[in-house]
Amino acid sequence: MIHLEKVTRDNVDDVIELRVAREQKDFLASNVESLADAYLALSEGRPVYPFAILNGKKVVGFIMIDYAHDWSGYEHEAWLKSDEYKFYEDKPYYYIWRFMIDKRFQGRGYGREALKQAIDFVKTFPCGEAKYCVLSYSPTNEVAKKFYESVGFVEINGPGYYEENDERSAVLKL
Repeated sequence: MIHLEKVTRDNVDDVIELRVAREQKDFLASNVESLADAYLALSEGRPVYPFAILNGKKVVGFIMIDYAHDWSGYEHEAWLKSDEYKFYEDKPYYYIWRFMIDKRFQGRGYGREALKQAIDFVKTFPCGEAKYCVLSYSPTNEVAKKFYESVGFVEINGPGYYEENDERSAVLKL
């Protein structure tokens, strides 16, 4: 039974020990880095939700959700005005900041179920209503692209599309 639990003292070591396959390492930050990012965001007053993904009592993955409510002051503010990114004007939105399933547990449907539960969580609007959920992935990660499309995310592309940290964005209308 796949379910999400907040990262706590009881499961943080298990989350930190999770690893992706060697060929996936370049596609995402470590869970230690992700938890540090969550801590910094929370210390700045930004709502962030880091969750352990469990199968029963076994930690099998990690997902972190951010609430993007104010992009003012960011260096890429100009792209917010482009036609391809009109949805960003409909702030706030939720952002799946990090998502991974340990290499030992991939290919079992855990990721699909965890992402579904994360989207269900977002739809409770814990920080307020939003029209969209956004995520990003490496343009060379075809597996991720196909997976996110199968769940309903639509890649944003076209002339002048924005690649944050060499990643492509995809959006799901809530």
